Amino acid sequence: QTHEMPRDNADVRRIARFSGYEDVAKFERDLTRVLEAVQHHYASLFESAPSPLHQGRDMVFAGATDDPGTLAELDRLGFSQPAQVLAIVRGWHHGHASAMRSERARERLTEVQPDLIAALADTVDPDAAIAGFDRFLSELPAGIQLFALLKAHPALMRLLANIMGSAPRLASILSRRTRLLDAVLDPQISVASIDAVELNRQIAESFAEVHRTRPGDTTQEILDRARVIGQEQNFLVGVSVLTGAVTTENLGRAYAAIADSMVGALLAEVSQTLEHDHGRVPSGEAVVIAFGKLGSREMTAASDLDLMVVYDFEDGAVQSDGRRPLAPSHYYTRLTQRLINALSAPTSEGALYDVDMRLRPSGQKGPLATKLSSFVAYQEGEAWTWEHMALTRARVIAGPERLQAKTEKAIRDVLVRRRQRSQIAQDVSDMRARIVMEKGTSDIWNLKQVRGGLVDLEFIAQHLQLVSAADFPVVLDTSTLASLRKLGQAGVIPMEQAIGLCQAGQLLHDLGQIVGLCSSQPFDPATAPNGMKALLVAAGQARDFEALEQALKAQLLIISRAFDTLVG
Repeated sequence: QTHEMPRDNADVRRIARFSGYEDVAKFERDLTRVLEAVQHHYASLFESAPSPLHQGRDMVFAGATDDPGTLAELDRLGFSQPAQVLAIVRGWHHGHASAMRSERARERLTEVQPDLIAALADTVDPDAAIAGFDRFLSELPAGIQLFALLKAHPALMRLLANIMGSAPRLASILSRRTRLLDAVLDPQISVASIDAVELNRQIAESFAEVHRTRPGDTTQEILDRARVIGQEQNFLVGVSVLTGAVTTENLGRAYAAIADSMVGALLAEVSQTLEHDHGRVPSGEAVVIAFGKLGSREMTAASDLDLMVVYDFEDGAVQSDGRRPLAPSHYYTRLTQRLINALSAPTSEGALYDVDMRLRPSGQKGPLATKLSSFVAYQEGEAWTWEHMALTRARVIAGPERLQAKTEKAIRDVLVRRRQRSQIAQDVSDMRARIVMEKGTSDIWNLKQVRGGLVDLEFIAQHLQLVSAADFPVVLDTSTLASLRKLGQAGVIPMEQAIGLCQAGQLLHDLGQIVGLCSSQPFDPATAPNGMKALLVAAGQARDFEALEQALKAQLLIISRAFDTLVG
């Protein structure tokens, strides 16, 4: 859009100087060129706008009987059950879904219906796509905005059809959070990675606005804002896989970057409210350690957060300095409880993350937070082998830098301690045997627990790090695949074997990302949408689904044999 240039010469000179120009005539010439370029580009957008998707005959969905021509056209488009498709669309027009009960919504549907049906037909599994869209529509509170968006953005229609045909989990999220459709139109959708600095800025600005505009207790609004931002970012990352902007290899790091930012921002918020209520512990600080998938930056869409809070304070401190003082241990336990609530409690905007604190010292019955000196003493004198294995994936993600550095050093000191190789191997083998007894399976699509799956791969890497880090500290890495590469480079295992394990592990990670992204249920090839199976085939770089399953079995065998030789 353009605005008339002010006619007053003094105004023109002021605008020119504000824009960095001393020569007013040059400013006006440059501005004219810019406006002409914008006008040309604006016009070209419509010259190159995509043509309508549906270019076949008109289809009739009204009436009590099925129109033969419509049935034939639906068959031509690729629907295997045209009569069922016709019944679904007729139900939309009859207002069976609450979103379609207004006349205006049905009018909007009529405007986009030919292109919508064509877009759903142009997926790997048209019948699953239209069934998914029908479920999506049935869960919407209103349909007018949706159809207006689809009419204005044909590319969004294609993407929505792709989600319906291949990613039921994303479709379910969309039905509850329709504003995510607006987020999809944002240029961020084409960004191949998360910009942590920009995300932290966005979160900080959103929280600051709440504190600035909402008097009194802002806790609930802060939690809602956190869920809106977190859900939007996670959804955008997931959709970026469908558009090809993000690879499955980078997906885990993107999810972890979002979680890091959310944990850090909410830790700062709960720390501030705790200080308001109870003051501060003299020189008191607290950090959050991430374990598991978040610690290793291998998160999936379904991952929870394995966390531990470690704190430190001035020697001799007995209580905080607020109106309602607390002993340090009680203070940081309360801080941890508030952080867990901030991350996991459902609000009107839904939930953010499930949080698992079972890795804390002394087990599930121990304190939620632990002092750094107690953490070190426990790890050095009481921790079990499985806790040291978990420590190989520990990463400090939030809190003051000084305590972060001290905690990271404490973790490293524990990991580089010399250990008895045979005892570690026995402990790891016993642990795996117990897991097999409880969760063992022959289902190759249970990528975590199947023989040669992710648990075996992670146990190999963790075992080798624990028995080798005393001589080769360089092998330590929170990432399973990165640690295997380092173990090969250090000569702990043959480089050829390290490469083979990394290739096998990459396939498992890539397939696990697609399964977690597309469905909240265990993967079953017999019932999975063809679109989802096509995504798995693409992620595994296979010829077809049968070839993918054969490749998966071969890689599982590589890992299981390596476990037998390297662990025993």
